[in-house]
Amino acid sequence: MELNKENFDAIIIGSGIGGLVTASQLAAKGAQVLVLEKYIIPGGSGGSFKRKGYTFDVGASMIFGFGEKGYTNLLTRALKDVNEKCETIPDPVQLEYHLPHNFNISVDKNYEQFISKLSASFPNEKKGIKKFYDTCASVFKCLDSMPLLSIEDPSYLFKVFFKSPLSCLGLARWLPANAGDVARKFIKDPELLKFIDIECFCWSVMPALKTPMINAGMVFTDRHAGGINYPKGGVGTIAEKFVSGIEKLGGKVRYKANVTEILLKDEKAVGVKLSNGEEIYSNIIVSNSTRWDTFGLKDNTKGLISSENVPKSEYKWSETYKPSPSFVSIHLGVEKNLIPDNFNCHHIIVKNWDELESEKGVIFVSIPTLLDSSLAPEGKHIVHAFTPSSISEWEGLTRKEYLQKKDKYFSFLVEKISTILPNLEQNIDHKEIGTPKTHKKFLGRFEGSYGPIPSKKLLGLLPMPFNTTKIQNLYCVGDSCFPGQGLNAVAFSGYACAHKIGAKLNLNSFKLPD
Repeated sequence: MELNKENFDAIIIGSGIGGLVTASQLAAKGAQVLVLEKYIIPGGSGGSFKRKGYTFDVGASMIFGFGEKGYTNLLTRALKDVNEKCETIPDPVQLEYHLPHNFNISVDKNYEQFISKLSASFPNEKKGIKKFYDTCASVFKCLDSMPLLSIEDPSYLFKVFFKSPLSCLGLARWLPANAGDVARKFIKDPELLKFIDIECFCWSVMPALKTPMINAGMVFTDRHAGGINYPKGGVGTIAEKFVSGIEKLGGKVRYKANVTEILLKDEKAVGVKLSNGEEIYSNIIVSNSTRWDTFGLKDNTKGLISSENVPKSEYKWSETYKPSPSFVSIHLGVEKNLIPDNFNCHHIIVKNWDELESEKGVIFVSIPTLLDSSLAPEGKHIVHAFTPSSISEWEGLTRKEYLQKKDKYFSFLVEKISTILPNLEQNIDHKEIGTPKTHKKFLGRFEGSYGPIPSKKLLGLLPMPFNTTKIQNLYCVGDSCFPGQGLNAVAFSGYACAHKIGAKLNLNSFKLPD
């Protein structure tokens, strides 16, 4: 067993975007940080991998948070704080829906254009549509008028309230609300309410009645304000830029560094132990693992905290929230002439509303090479598609059964995508397929899950835990913390975590960000 004597102000376990934002914000404040990543590249679900000249995004290619104005452009701001910037390519359309009963609609960056198209499809709900999305815009306006930092810090909240009292009061009003309840105040048409469900599901993997209104307000308006902006070079560029910024400020990022235990002394977190026996000590430990993996919840016996030290509040959290399904993903290299130049980048296919939350009920499709052709060899495009799938579907199989099941899912996805891209199968140059077991293994996520979803309908974001835990000096960050899933949401979590730690280490500026 080796004892590492380097002095770090904070150790961050995992290099997902939440962990990297935490590390970068602390480094920008002057802290010495160490990020430990068990895989060989940073980013987690926000990473990229290369195969035969293709650069594939691990997760979704539809990216929020790269706007230039306001406070909700979290990725832009976080990178700027460590003197880095991603070159981005704007996407004029968030996504195109292909829905039951031949209902197709694209969500344009132009707000009025989108509202007009949706109203034309549901003329009897024209007023309700405008009221619902305008309400979302009012939530966004509150968020965008104040610096988004830790709402656990009373002194920060006091300063923000003093600066923007009306925005704070407006935001507080929506904390216990869900988007579906708000939609039902203005809209009666069941088909339109189903559309609001898929609007939420495409980024929260929950229908509107379970999606917090705060999150909906952010997404449904930011796509028209900051817009969807793809990072040139692939989504993995974001993590690479964070790593570069952290290292230039004296921080360290180590790969193949698998943390197996968070070390406790006198009921306080004091360090970590790696799979090679190495122990590294610090007064601050941040886990970017899921709460299930951190605390060994939901029959997971391999938590980083030994079972006798797991706080009761974490078991209560695991009763309130459950893991969302994982995904089966396919990454295809295809012939360029398969896809028209005017084709939209992002698509969602739903054939049956009753199967929205079922296995294979929704198909997500992205073609990032329509925005950045450098991701593929000359004359090729990338088609990335994924569909929800639970790990229970993939357990207990022999190797032969596992491979056969992968082939069936691959054929299913190709068949569904062919409804919008005819002749797809005949034009495939390269293919990769990942299952929930793949996501669990390479992303280190419990059951390969996308993140926590409510076990039952909850009061908006109120039950979602913040960054501090009941174990002193141990913090959590990522989608298991307020405000939940999505790249911009985990970036907020990183900001909040770094601010809370910065207050403990007396590193925070008294002034609010400009």
